[in-house]
Amino acid sequence: MEAVLWYVLTGTRGGPNRIRLLRAVDERPRNTNQLAEDLDLHYKTVQHHLDVLTENDIVRASGDEYGAIYLPTSRARNHWDVVEAIIEQVE
Repeated sequence: MEAVLWYVLTGTRGGPNRIRLLRAVDERPRNTNQLAEDLDLHYKTVQHHLDVLTENDIVRASGDEYGAIYLPTSRARNHWDVVEAIIEQVE
């Protein structure tokens, strides 16, 4: 999981936005529209990054498709020290 986190959050151009999204859903679970508004990102951009985070088992959706609320997975939470180290290095 550590390698996945490093790749998804730092190994691609979208890493900084994925970090912002992960921090936001850790602070308070939200849906795509709320995240787009709160982070001042385009809805489709947020949707794309949430898809990447979901595919890599970093966040999960809870609820129906359109209004689904996103939150970190238990697997990501178990490696939260790595997430914090990545965030610290990026900042």
